[in-house]
Amino acid sequence: MPIQKLRYKPGVNRDVTSFTNEGGWIDSEKVRFRLGFPEKIGGWVKYTLNTFLGSARTLFPWTALDGSKYIAVGSSVKYYIVQGDDFNDITPIRQTTTGEATFSAANGATVATVTDGSHGVNSGDFVTFSDAASLGGNVTAAVLNKEYEIISVPTVNTFTINLSVTANGSDTGNGGGSTVAAYQIDCGLDTQVGGTGWGAGTWQRGTWGSAFGTGVSTELALWNQDNYGEDLLLNIRDGAIFYWRKAGGLAARAINLVDISGANNAPTVAKQVMVSDNSRHVIAFGTNTFGTFVQDPLLVRFSSSESLTDWAPSPTNSAGDLRIGSGSTFVTAIETKREIVIFTDSTLHSMQYIGAPFSFGIQPLSTGITIMGPNAAVAVEDAVFWMGQDSFYLYEGGTKQLPCMVTEKVFFDFNYSQKDKVYAAHNAEFSEVTWYYCSDTNSVANGGTGQNDLYVTYNYAEAVWYYGTLARSAFIDRGTFQYPIGAEGGYLYNHEVGYDDDGSAMTASIEASPIDMGEGERFVFISKIIPDITFQGSTGNAPSVAMTLSMQDYPGSPYGQAESETVTSSAISTTTVPFEQFTTKADIRLRGRSFAFKIGSTALGVRWRLGSPRIHLRQDGRR
Repeated sequence: MPIQKLRYKPGVNRDVTSFTNEGGWIDSEKVRFRLGFPEKIGGWVKYTLNTFLGSARTLFPWTALDGSKYIAVGSSVKYYIVQGDDFNDITPIRQTTTGEATFSAANGATVATVTDGSHGVNSGDFVTFSDAASLGGNVTAAVLNKEYEIISVPTVNTFTINLSVTANGSDTGNGGGSTVAAYQIDCGLDTQVGGTGWGAGTWQRGTWGSAFGTGVSTELALWNQDNYGEDLLLNIRDGAIFYWRKAGGLAARAINLVDISGANNAPTVAKQVMVSDNSRHVIAFGTNTFGTFVQDPLLVRFSSSESLTDWAPSPTNSAGDLRIGSGSTFVTAIETKREIVIFTDSTLHSMQYIGAPFSFGIQPLSTGITIMGPNAAVAVEDAVFWMGQDSFYLYEGGTKQLPCMVTEKVFFDFNYSQKDKVYAAHNAEFSEVTWYYCSDTNSVANGGTGQNDLYVTYNYAEAVWYYGTLARSAFIDRGTFQYPIGAEGGYLYNHEVGYDDDGSAMTASIEASPIDMGEGERFVFISKIIPDITFQGSTGNAPSVAMTLSMQDYPGSPYGQAESETVTSSAISTTTVPFEQFTTKADIRLRGRSFAFKIGSTALGVRWRLGSPRIHLRQDGRR
């Protein structure tokens, strides 16, 4: 009987039929390609057991002058700086009231109503009380004087909080007249929902023209940031720019840029903030026009070089502004080694430092382009990869659409209502750009979480695609830290550590399209499979994979006969028993016009890489 080597084209192809894709891979799960061959991806473990609140929308690493390493985490409800194992809350304070907040709690209630005519809060915001007095019973001063999340906003003057105790009949006080209420900024939505515009609130709530917190935000909470030396500039989209000084310590909150001593016409609102690596200008995109509070979604303003505070153009500084010439609104800006690439909703521009007297210039690059959201692009050296609304693109001096073999797989199950959650990540070690996104299957309307649950990866070194399931809302490459770091569910995870899912077994597999004998006019009989695999890097005893052959009579018929054989390494790898010693062969009996191959693992501590397995087969007639 002849022996046939199984050779498959690298990468996954889902944009053609299975029959057309003969000799290629058609499905993948937590598998990557290296040198043309599939292998299981690396695993992950928790960075720290401590957690943060909300869904992470950005991660940003940097190193201080003293060598201290930090990670900034901007979530849907707060902004943190991580040093060591601790999440330090530096969320800016929007306003502080003194002597205006009072409390009331009914007997037997665990909810307190707070009255403050100046609160301006939305449900989900946070407030910290201090200097409040006991209500007289269980609701002591210690209970009141701490941070609370706002549960509801019944009126323009009141909001509610959940107490940590149950009020009793003695809780008749109001907390005294000296309560200090520090209100944190509103961070927006965690999941985009309909009905967030005009008329979303209750009609006739409050007087006409009065300020009112509806409890409804119009945008996702999307943070961006950049380091200014060892300090940090941060911005919540369409909000203020804030500044955190490392010298102030981790207990200090970020403050509004306009409140810094000496601030001269600093922006009051922006869509993104950036510090130019080449010229040391602070740049605000989609910001307010000079001398007004009116936001222009296409205006770019920049401070004088090496200055946080000097934003008023003059003959003696390099501050100024530019307006993007086309598009309707700014989306995001990505800095490469030679330029800043600016995306609007329909155009692409290049912003470069040109020196005095203009400082910067903006040139158009492409029109008619789209981008999913502010975090859907990532720079790789001088190139920028991004996800558009129906395809993938690359800019490297010119713009081109990336040939993609999994377009339909991605965009046919894409939740466009959550497109702003798309997060592009670079993994330089494996030459990968990955986009994490929310599937339509996982939408709230379909009973899901509305959060990212899938990924698609482009390997730019081998020009191949693959995909799988993995929930990550933000991700950064190694560099400042030893490992790549991803975020999900209140945790940070070190990636490319081992081959397990944070101590649990990881399921990894890849499946090929069926292969015919000739043109499919004859049946084939398969009697044996000879594996070719390495388990190098595995940590478990006798690591193994399942190799499955499935038979099919016609392209449109279901798989009939199938046999799955376990291929097992001899032992934990040693100098005398290497991982390359494994199951030599598996005897099987299968018959059909075509056969499909699949390999996968589900056990702890297993790392595998497929080579070129072989099968024993023969022609077995036409019927």
